Formats: sequence, C-alpha cells, structure tokens
Amino acid sequence: MGFFEKIKQGLKKTRENISHKIDLVINSFTKIDEEFFEELEEILIASDISFQTSQKICEDLRSEVKKHGYKDPKDIKIALRDMVEEIMSGNNDISLSTKPSVILVLGVNGVGKTTSIGKIAYDFEKSGKKVLLAAADTFRAAAVEQLEIWANRANCAIVKQPEGSDPAAVVFDAISSAKAKNIDVIICDTAGRLHNKKNLMSELEKINRIIDRELPNASKEILLVLDSTTGQNGINQALEFKKILNLTGIILTKLDGTAKGGVAVSIKQELDLPIKYIGIGEGEEDLRPFNAREFANAILGKDGDINE
Repeated sequence: MGFFEKIKQGLKKTRENISHKIDLVINSFTKIDEEFFEELEEILIASDISFQTSQKICEDLRSEVKKHGYKDPKDIKIALRDMVEEIMSGNNDISLSTKPSVILVLGVNGVGKTTSIGKIAYDFEKSGKKVLLAAADTFRAAAVEQLEIWANRANCAIVKQPEGSDPAAVVFDAISSAKAKNIDVIICDTAGRLHNKKNLMSELEKINRIIDRELPNASKEILLVLDSTTGQNGINQALEFKKILNLTGIILTKLDGTAKGGVAVSIKQELDLPIKYIGIGEGEEDLRPFNAREFANAILGKDGDINE
C-alpha cells in the first residue's frame, strides 16, 4: 500500500463522515444558497469540527463564492478541500537543528503517549539518528517497562530510574548521557497524572527548566498527545497544558478509530498549534509525520471528487 493510500485508509471513517455526507448535500442542491450552507455547516459540526471553526469555514466559503462567482455546488468541495489544507499548513515539521535536540512529550494517561514516543524513536533510528529515551513517567505502574520495550524495539538507548523517582532527575541524567554518547535526539516521556493537577503541572515545569538550564541552545519541541476519539475534549486538555508550557505542536492519535477526525481542524484553527504527527494504525510505522495536503486530500478527495 502506498504512502497516501495508507493515510487515506487510516482516515476512512472521517472521510465517510465528512466527504460522503457533503456529496449527498451537493447532489441534492442545484444552486449555492443559504440553505446549502446551513446543511454544510451541520455536517462540519457533526464531524467534530467545532461550531466556531465551522462557522468560520462557511463564512470564508461564502466569500469564495462571491469572489469567483461559483454557481455549481460541486465547486464548493474543491474550495473546501483547499481551505482545510490552508488552515492545517504551517510549522508541521519537527525541528531537530541541534545535537542533541529535545522532544518533551506530554499528555494525560491513555492517549497513547508512550506508544507514540516509541514509534517516533523507531522512525528516527530507522533514518539513521541516534535516539535516547528518558523514562520520566516514574509515577505510572509499568510506564518505564513499557518504554523500555519500545527502546528495545527501536534499538535505541534509554535512561531510567526506579518507580517513584524524581522525573526531573531522570531528564537530567538523560541529558548528561546524551552529551557523553553524541546522541542526536532526546525524547522525554512524562507523567499524565499525579495525585492532583497542580502537582503534575509543577513537575512538568520543573522538567522544562532542567532542559533549558542544561541545554540552553538546544532545539526543543514540546508536543502534546491528544486522543482524537475524545473529540472536542482534546481542545480543553490542550488549553490546560498551554497554561504552563509553550507547546510547539500536537500528536493526534487513534485517527483510524474515529469518524471525528475533523477535530484536527479545530485544534489548528482555535489553538494555533500545528499537528506534527497523526496516528493511523497500530504498527511501528503508523504514526506519520503530518502533511496538510495529504490530510485534506484523504478526507475530501484529491480533486474534490463527488460520489453520485
């Protein structure tokens, strides 16, 4: 299966929820009017694109209709695809401009954080980079063991301490090891939950300070992992994490298991946070670097194809 076909297959449920329903509306209208836009907005909202973002998209589409003089509802699908691509574009690549570079990965328990780290490490090692994993989720039972399994699978180094250890100390040790071993990328796993939210956020701030102190000039990504099946709740999670750390991007997991992948559009539009990776399957290679054009084409068709 080709690269695009794999992404298209992974986004199948979202495509059916958005594209096929849009096709039904397009085929039932002979002109572009307010009733048409009302139907379109409802479809976008149902695909978990938020009310605010859906309204904005429809307002922009109205402007496109006036600007280009569109008459045929079929023209709208191509315009929508191009609009989704434009919204989703910008800063999607991971910045790894220093040696070592650091990727700090955050997220609540159950979103696929540790698995995502393992898959990123696997991809980096496959491309020739030397990776070190910092097992700084020391509060969740078996979290270190889970990350160690991924380190073995990806054939990369790992720094760990016993369960309950100070997470910031793990990161400090990882940085020291990375300097000594000429590591290209340090990827830090972190806790998703402590006994209260304030303690968790304080711990994450402490880890971030250690990184800034020990590697002040390093290229650093702070990525938040969100489970796409939670829909709009993911945006609320992102808002909480944004309060304490300068997030640089999102890893959106489990897109293959939901029809509500439209939440990706809301995340980018409302939080101004780029999607860096998307999870479209269980395999090592199924966490893919995000590409805005491929995403738009996968859910809306390369040429805005209409199913009669």
